[in-house]
Amino acid sequence: MNIKTDSRKVVLGDTFIAIRNVNRDGHDYILSAIENGATKIICEEGSFPVETVIVPDTRAYLDEYLYQNVYPKIQDMTLIGVTGTNGKTTTCFLVYQMLQKLGKTPAYIGTIGFYYKEVKKVLNNTTPDVDLLYEMLLEAKEAGCDCVVMEVSSHALDKERIYGLSFDEVAFTNLTQDHLDYHKTMENYCEAKKKLFTKTRNERIAILNGDDPYFKEFLLPENQNFILGSKSDATIQIQNLEFKANNTLIHFTFQEKAYETTINMVGRYNVYNYLMAVFLVYKMGFILEDVLALSESLIAPNGRMERIEYRTNSIFIDYAHTPDAVENVLKSALEYKKGKVITIIGCGGDRDRTKRPIMGHIAEENSDYVIFTDDNPRTENEKQIMNDILNGVKKENHEIILNRKDAIQKGVSLLKENDILMVLGKGHEDYQIIGTEKHHFSDKEVVLESIENEKR
Repeated sequence: MNIKTDSRKVVLGDTFIAIRNVNRDGHDYILSAIENGATKIICEEGSFPVETVIVPDTRAYLDEYLYQNVYPKIQDMTLIGVTGTNGKTTTCFLVYQMLQKLGKTPAYIGTIGFYYKEVKKVLNNTTPDVDLLYEMLLEAKEAGCDCVVMEVSSHALDKERIYGLSFDEVAFTNLTQDHLDYHKTMENYCEAKKKLFTKTRNERIAILNGDDPYFKEFLLPENQNFILGSKSDATIQIQNLEFKANNTLIHFTFQEKAYETTINMVGRYNVYNYLMAVFLVYKMGFILEDVLALSESLIAPNGRMERIEYRTNSIFIDYAHTPDAVENVLKSALEYKKGKVITIIGCGGDRDRTKRPIMGHIAEENSDYVIFTDDNPRTENEKQIMNDILNGVKKENHEIILNRKDAIQKGVSLLKENDILMVLGKGHEDYQIIGTEKHHFSDKEVVLESIENEKR
């Protein structure tokens, strides 16, 4: 596309459109865009030495431009959107793998990046800004992709980052406390998520987690709704689960027929992610048995209950950074623990403070021992973050090691026989944000380094 909102990406002949955001005003970068080769400017005010078009609202102009000029080129791709507090990444990544194995040419857009064929790109947001999103969809289309599965965040829905897009299939994973620094209330958060289910087309397939308290909010009459859960009225009914350290055996029924399958993932919540992915793919026209046959060849995304063996112990690295996610992964560990569960956890700075004491309490209640540490403190004082966490802590089964590397090293050193170490909060991230700077930091790298040090 030759229309850009980032002056740094402008090349000769591009049109630069000046967008006003919370943190910056694109009008301040117009001259830089012209220096880089912009031959046309779309803005709300000013006079410049190249063709200039003044419009009342540049964001509205951009939205409509993309819809009129780019959407027609991509509208024949099957579009799958998944929203919810937790589980979006795993569900979408499983769909992406299944479609690849079934002979489709899918693209994935979400927290861990933009994937198609051999391409893997890092993204700054779960759901990119509207111009970048359209650019990616067009790139995928031109590369031969016939379907796209994407995570759709509440921020993206509230800010209309998916303007103009309609989805063939949508899914709701769950709704638990997160992002209240932005949405303020759970009701606002729910309403933002709900917008995805009003943007359906064609068969309007909707897969919903019927065991989530909020699921009826997403049960819209215009959609073909498939309810996943353990209750008797579920369309896809989970009957029985058998948990092991490396895998999970799932028994479920659909249309009065019983099915059994094994996934190489752990955790009750991953059963929902997996079955949601199965039925999103099945409803694209595949035979259910063919989709289920893929189960043991699927892998979880990096940093989602990623297991590292160490002697008789298991170390899990997981992205859990909300109260519900933390509780889910820790209860999963408790279901098959033989020794102790040791947890390393912190909370991000400049984010929802109200969830911190809740997460502290959940960690201490579901662990034998906890090491509280830093997790992207950003510009907030790390001791203030820790005080917020400790407000929910009642027991003495913990210590504080603010330096995350030191905390992980200590956690590994505490492992004895058949223990489980849970390293939570950052998952696939390979950075730590301190102040406004990003520093390279990988929980996985530190774990592996710590294991090597213990062996010496």
